Amino acid sequence: MPAVTVENPLTLPRVSAPAAAQQRPVLHVATAPGGFEGEGFPVRRAFAGIDYRYLDPFIMMDQMGEVEYAPGEPKGTPWHPHRGFETVTYLIDGTFVHRDSHGGGGVITDGDTQWMTAGSGLLHIEAPPESLVMSGGVFHGLQLWVNLPAKDKMIAPKYQDIRGGSVKLLASEDGGALVRLIAGDIAGHEGPGATHTPITMIHMSVSPGASVTLPWRKDFNALAYGLAGLGSAGTERRPFRMGQAVVFGDGDSLTVRADEAQESRSENFEVVLLGGLPIREPMMHYGPFVMNTHAELAQAFEDFQAGRLGTVPAGE
Repeated sequence: MPAVTVENPLTLPRVSAPAAAQQRPVLHVATAPGGFEGEGFPVRRAFAGIDYRYLDPFIMMDQMGEVEYAPGEPKGTPWHPHRGFETVTYLIDGTFVHRDSHGGGGVITDGDTQWMTAGSGLLHIEAPPESLVMSGGVFHGLQLWVNLPAKDKMIAPKYQDIRGGSVKLLASEDGGALVRLIAGDIAGHEGPGATHTPITMIHMSVSPGASVTLPWRKDFNALAYGLAGLGSAGTERRPFRMGQAVVFGDGDSLTVRADEAQESRSENFEVVLLGGLPIREPMMHYGPFVMNTHAELAQAFEDFQAGRLGTVPAGE
């Protein structure tokens, strides 16, 4: 898993929760069903079956792959619209090319993050580069949808290109876990992602048998998702593994452990941690549009059909 790393985590700043911090209990563990997206690349629907009150401000998250494509097989998405939220694409393995009708775009690869604020609306496309289509190869990543509050839904679109090398690297108290802080704040350390809706996004690699306890904002929700390997969550050691999401309850710290024995395909327990400040507004979701009312959804669809969200470049 070639996301940005270091040879010796013990050289990094350490993070730990205060001894008096209240541990968040595990409320639920959900298994992500499989499906297909875009032109047919496989995904796991990480938050399927989880009540939205535990997800807010997150809308959905797909684990893309992990899949090893043969030559000619890599797939992407056609041009499609978005309005009313942000998409966060974190690429762990492989290469993706992004373009949008607002002028944003770029190439993301191992450990990079593409942060697109759709706001008032745009069209965009994601596809593997021609070289990857010709050669085949491993593809693995995440796409997370983050809601925008009503006051920000019609802001101008924005694109952030977050290189893997800019991610804040930290270590757990004993050095047994590498903590990649992509967005948000942990114990005074800040990730590079700039968010309209306050969130924390972390990718952790937890060594076999190691445990990591992190401080967590009390007013945030807390979710964990297994990217690879085996482990447990909370002081109750609730088992979860690759393809499973954990919903934590209230508190101001959380714990994740890696099993002593990991799968042959993954040296460590790879986990994504997410937390955000709930928006607590009505959320109406229809395909690529996330608004507050049915009337706003209808307007978004009408604007798309009329070409007011942008147009596909000639010849595509």
